[in-house]
Amino acid sequence: MKALYFSWEFPPHALGGLAPATFGIVRGVHNTGECQIDLVLPNPQGDETQDFCHIISCSQTPVVWKDVDWNYVQQRCGHVMKNPQEYYDLRSQIYADFGYIHTNDLGCIQFSGKYPKNLLEEINNYSIVAGVIARKTLNFGGFDVIHAHDWLTFPAGIHAKQVTGKPLVIHVHATEYDRCRGVVDPNDPVYKIELDGMNHADQIQCVSELTRQIVINFYHQDPKKCVAMYNAVEPMSQDVLNMEAHRGTNEKVITYLGRITAQKGCEFFVEAAAKCLEKAPNARVVMAGNGDLLENMIHLVAQKGLSDRFHFTGFLRGKQVYEMFKVSDVYVMPSVSEPFGISPLEAMQCGVPTIISKQSGCGAILDNCFKFDYWDIDGMADAMYSLITYPTLHKYMQEKGRDEVNQITWEKVGRRVVDAYRTLPGLENA
Repeated sequence: MKALYFSWEFPPHALGGLAPATFGIVRGVHNTGECQIDLVLPNPQGDETQDFCHIISCSQTPVVWKDVDWNYVQQRCGHVMKNPQEYYDLRSQIYADFGYIHTNDLGCIQFSGKYPKNLLEEINNYSIVAGVIARKTLNFGGFDVIHAHDWLTFPAGIHAKQVTGKPLVIHVHATEYDRCRGVVDPNDPVYKIELDGMNHADQIQCVSELTRQIVINFYHQDPKKCVAMYNAVEPMSQDVLNMEAHRGTNEKVITYLGRITAQKGCEFFVEAAAKCLEKAPNARVVMAGNGDLLENMIHLVAQKGLSDRFHFTGFLRGKQVYEMFKVSDVYVMPSVSEPFGISPLEAMQCGVPTIISKQSGCGAILDNCFKFDYWDIDGMADAMYSLITYPTLHKYMQEKGRDEVNQITWEKVGRRVVDAYRTLPGLENA
């Protein structure tokens, strides 16, 4: 079987949780030995691994015919394309007059590969390029299924389906319903893109049963085409396993790590942590991350007279995340609506007892953590206090949590993804 994947992010250039999730799925599917993947990215830099897939760059895909020689293509695209011939193969698949679009000297649209102010324009351009890539991929080796990851790529997936007639699978990593805490404007462009993608999809893979129910009940999709496809976590590298914790304090550390936004329930965390600190003078709190409510949370902490016991680190990435977990005694994710949530798995992997909201998708596959409704401030505060006060409880949750998470692998996810493909008409024996 062969699959054409669309994603906006891929390591090492991660701007959020989409990059590691896409990487995990791609690797897991590849490791089944039953599916080859071409992965389309807006603007890869050439340092992305191609051990598990063949990467195609939208920024090196011509949509307007230009007469350029081989050496010039090699000079301009060699850092991304392994073989300049791919440029000419793509050029041969231009199927419409896109002369009205601004292109560079190679006839290509330049993408930022990030989240610029003109994001909706980039998404539309990405979908245009997708048609050229889909035709080329179909005519040079073929593929059996299209898999579009997250709403940014749904228009591209739809276009690829229309051009080739191949079945479309969309992967819902999050919804506007989650981001807006359940108050969605039906005229919101993101909601419209999500809904259009779902309506055109032959199969909808959702990162949790929680997300699946949102797709069914709030996007009015047929339950038969909606599949819960839980995420997993990357195995810890030897560097992380050997990493030493440099605490700088003997006090217990309670950590929040994520975007500081309404969706993530950051204000409930502050309220619960403040209650815990009333009984625990030997503790301090870390809020790691950025977001539109960061300043509000700083003011809330100041109002409670706890500025000397709260630390705001800003955004952490890569190794910094694990360094934070290594010095933490408790991790809390109190999200109001969390499609999945990989960070609790990463924390438990590092041996950090974890508290999550019942509104978090990952809760369905985790048993060895504390779960509360996001508004249950007293419950969360009591759990924080218990974990930093009773060593036996802390050790039990630490060991059981680590053992549980180590069984949640991307290889198992990849197996389920391929099995889900085979339920689509025509792919039973692909």
